Amino acid sequence: RPDLKGREEILKVHLRNKKVAEDVDPAVLARRTPGFVGADLRNLTNEAALLAARESKPLVEMVDFEEATDRVIAGVRRKGIILSDEVRERIAYHESGHALLGRLLPKADPVHKISIIPRGDGSLGFTLQLPLSEKYIVSEDELKDNLITLFGGRAAEELVFHDLTTGAYDDLKQATKLAKRMIVEYGMSEKLGPISLARDHVDVFLGEEIVKSDEHSEELSSLVDNEIRSLISRSYAKAKRLLQENRSALDRLASAVLEREIIAGKELDGLFDSMIPAPAV
Repeated sequence: RPDLKGREEILKVHLRNKKVAEDVDPAVLARRTPGFVGADLRNLTNEAALLAARESKPLVEMVDFEEATDRVIAGVRRKGIILSDEVRERIAYHESGHALLGRLLPKADPVHKISIIPRGDGSLGFTLQLPLSEKYIVSEDELKDNLITLFGGRAAEELVFHDLTTGAYDDLKQATKLAKRMIVEYGMSEKLGPISLARDHVDVFLGEEIVKSDEHSEELSSLVDNEIRSLISRSYAKAKRLLQENRSALDRLASAVLEREIIAGKELDGLFDSMIPAPAV
């Protein structure tokens, strides 16, 4: 599969025979399409051209490419679904929680887009973070900031509405899997030391694969389980603390998302700049 630079060059080839606006940036599109192969990128440019043609646009604009990418990743917009004002507000705060932490945490990937448009994959909204360059290894600090960001939606809901919903299900699943891999596979635990305890299968919960193994004692299995739970608890607590400390920014961001439904690119950067400083690198 092509890397970031490769995707950018492939996109330039497919854009040659398209009448595109000046705001179309192949570098941004390449960042938005990790894992895409040449055929995927060709389909993306064709889908964007179709979207522009349906609206009788003389040029294909960046917004058309953004929508085409969202369709590939998350499905088409679910136009028939009607959400109550209360549900829309919850979704706006949920996604704003992710986005705000993505802005505040120095090692998190930059936030490119916030959407509260329901999509065909069943999602009611999403926050998109894009790395500035292709990553071949990831540091412990980056993983920790990613883990904290995953808890942003759940933490924002609890902070603002004082109760919980099922909306964070996928976030919690991803966070649990990431925390388990950090402890069990990557050796990122001071108590356990630099060892990998993983077995071939990785879809079990917490330290279950250690418990079932004859190679490790119950004491070690219990320590692994406690380390995973501790990492998750610390990450969630930090997510809540950061959102509490920046509550006014969270409210402003959620209000803007409710009003516009989609905020991306330079518009989102400008909104962040007006609320909070850029994170220290």
